[in-house]
Amino acid sequence: MNILPLSGTVAPAASPALSGQPGTVQAREIADLKARDQRVRAHEAAHLTAAGGLARGGASYTYERGPDGVAYAVGGEVSIDTSPVPGNPAATLAKAHQIQAAAMAPADPSPQDRSVAAAASAMAAQAQREVQRAQATGASSGRVLEVMA
Repeated sequence: MNILPLSGTVAPAASPALSGQPGTVQAREIADLKARDQRVRAHEAAHLTAAGGLARGGASYTYERGPDGVAYAVGGEVSIDTSPVPGNPAATLAKAHQIQAAAMAPADPSPQDRSVAAAASAMAAQAQREVQRAQATGASSGRVLEVMA
């Protein structure tokens, strides 16, 4: 089973000029960390929702402690199963599409997310070739399927 993480490292938001007052600097840093924490958690939630049963556990986070002593999420990842379905190219194709959807679910996919989506695209192309090959082999073998209504 292949497990790849969908990464959600979110860059800090740009900070407006600070007034130089000690309380203001800390308050601004805390506000930035809170906003980043919300973006990271939303990013990973999007992955989890789209991944469905492919997710291997919940999201895991990287934290930074703010000046207020609170740990804020500044990065995260969701591990998903990216292995093909053995002996079933049609199921592998469907799974590859779900992997792509999970990787690209956040509004701001990370480079790791894009890499996972590209790998899923390659897996989908291979599965599609196998499905077409199986269909061609079935059609050329002279098999006849009778359907009675």
